[in-house]
Amino acid sequence: MVPFAGWTLPLHYGQGHLRSHLHTRRHCSLFDVSHMLQTLVYGRDRIRFMESLVVGDIAELKPGQGTLTLLTNEKGGITDDLIVTNTSEDHLYVVSNAACADKDLAILRDRAAQLQATGSDVHLEVSDNALLALQGSPSMARVLQAGLSDDLAKLSFMSSITTTVYGVPGCRVTRCGYTGEDGVEISVPAARAVELAEQLLGVPDVWLAGLAARDSLRLEAGLCLYGNDIDETVTPAEAGLMCHLGKRRRVAMDFPGAAVIMAQVKEKPRRKPVAVAWTGAGQAPLTSAYLHIPGTVTSGCPSPCLGKNIAMGYVEAAHSRAGTELTVEVRKKQHPAVITKMPFVPTQYYMAK
Repeated sequence: MVPFAGWTLPLHYGQGHLRSHLHTRRHCSLFDVSHMLQTLVYGRDRIRFMESLVVGDIAELKPGQGTLTLLTNEKGGITDDLIVTNTSEDHLYVVSNAACADKDLAILRDRAAQLQATGSDVHLEVSDNALLALQGSPSMARVLQAGLSDDLAKLSFMSSITTTVYGVPGCRVTRCGYTGEDGVEISVPAARAVELAEQLLGVPDVWLAGLAARDSLRLEAGLCLYGNDIDETVTPAEAGLMCHLGKRRRVAMDFPGAAVIMAQVKEKPRRKPVAVAWTGAGQAPLTSAYLHIPGTVTSGCPSPCLGKNIAMGYVEAAHSRAGTELTVEVRKKQHPAVITKMPFVPTQYYMAK
């Protein structure tokens, strides 16, 4: 157990990090992610409220559809990455990173108060639900469907329904996750979270997984970790995340930091995010720096699936092409490496036919 964002969370369980990571890729694992902030946004002006804070096109979301989006500041920096879902129950469902929960909630409440003062109809409710993530291809779908009355095959990646899961009513099931595998996050009433977890863990294919596997799985999938790979000093243009800016929003430029971000798009960012891989010695949880090519490493670890070391970071744009050779320094030792393509391991997100 380790401290994390004010919580005490499991780093790994009895089977260890390596076996847990590989089990998630080959079968499925259950992660307790209840430390993440879940916020419900109500009122007829909820979409206008949300779009005044994030870069995504929330208005285009159909009922039951969600999107990964970015909360930005006036300098264009990324305050957090969020998942915003337009539910079928006339509210928005927002999931924020635990490490950003306090500042995110303060921003949301402050903006809601500003709009309320001008007569807008918007109000917030912080959910006390637990949040369980069941992740892994191909077992997840089979395991969950056995306890689900709805047809899971109709639920695409980034779609969400409210349903009964293994006898527990009122669960929000969203097909998403942080591993690169087919998976769901289940928002479950806190009083019945242990019951649901025990039901899922009653299936032999399902193992518990902790923070160590969560981190190496997301890195293999090329997914950013807030506070490492993105933060308030990095813009969506620099982070290579412009795909999350809706076309309408780019034209309207009505989100925080729009002028800075769109100017960078036009002028091309001076630095770019890259994926780096190397073999042999030098395995470390976080590599320290590039040499010869100016840049920084932001996340790094040995890849259980690839049997080599992998990292994400930033280099000068002129040196960001895949195949570029460089040197990484790990614990004061230098190792030859090469820029490669992301994700390191192909993702398995499910798209309904």
